[in-house]
Amino acid sequence: MSAEDLDNYETDAELALYKEYRDVIKLFTYVVETERRFYLANKVDFNVRSAGQDVYFDVRLTDAWVWDVYRSSRFVKNVRIVTFKDVNVQKTDIDIPDSI
Repeated sequence: MSAEDLDNYETDAELALYKEYRDVIKLFTYVVETERRFYLANKVDFNVRSAGQDVYFDVRLTDAWVWDVYRSSRFVKNVRIVTFKDVNVQKTDIDIPDSI
């Protein structure tokens, strides 16, 4: 496989992922963004925890969709995120254009 073939494959996969995201976002209530992943979920349980003097976030998602181009199944029943980095949670009342 040439470098150009690989680039074309990755571009096609990312475009397909965006189109899937655009189609499924209306099924979910929340958008959750971490430093490593992007999720859609219908239930978010957000907890701030401490470990000594450090603070971390323990986030549990129910009925979720994971933005990951290489994942074979993006729909998952439960997700647990534990991180010391920022987590952004917002309602999915954003407008996604139909065309790219």
